[in-house]
Amino acid sequence: MKLLVVEDDRDTSDGICEYFKVAGYEVTAAYDGENALELAGLYSYDLILLDVMLPKLTGLAVLYELRKSSNVPVIMLTAIGDEYTQVASFDGMADDYVTKPFSIVLLEKRVKALLRRGKSGDISCLWRHKDVTVDFAGFTAEGKNGLIDVTPREVMLLRLLAEHRGKVLTRERILDELWGEDRPVFDRTVDSHIKNLRKKLNLDCIVTITGVGYKLEEER
Repeated sequence: MKLLVVEDDRDTSDGICEYFKVAGYEVTAAYDGENALELAGLYSYDLILLDVMLPKLTGLAVLYELRKSSNVPVIMLTAIGDEYTQVASFDGMADDYVTKPFSIVLLEKRVKALLRRGKSGDISCLWRHKDVTVDFAGFTAEGKNGLIDVTPREVMLLRLLAEHRGKVLTRERILDELWGEDRPVFDRTVDSHIKNLRKKLNLDCIVTITGVGYKLEEER
């Protein structure tokens, strides 16, 4: 698997690159936004780790430019934890978002999860249930009365359940997949997001498995 690591801090970049090389990945490093776009245009990568704060071109600018012609999975790396930057990343169709400092082990798990999704090919960007259509790529939802206000995290949670249709996902698993190092202290955060999804999208297909977690059941 080929990774492009875009990070202007040399020590951080070296650490990430060395870890993934040892793990068996083929890794290329870029240290500014312009170089990242140049490399992405010349070579094919399976996934890009993209810092937000970069010289020459910001990570968000790079992401928006990439999405004009590529669906390569992108994980944003940044020390910025404000909601605006996170939403902007998802609006630019980033696949995941990791806030520094992060665990390199959990970062690899997120990389593996995204690569698995890319290989499976068993889920469309559009998901439909009764009168509701959810665009996983655009992080939007629409019902018979128009657009429905959903958060990027709620869409990511629904996609995770859809990707594992019929299988029970524990709260712990969901927290690891969607929050990683930024995971909240209480796993009731997952319950809250599930409650919001059910209410906003009128979903009766998300089933609670008492004491374990949740699964998505729907007719194929």
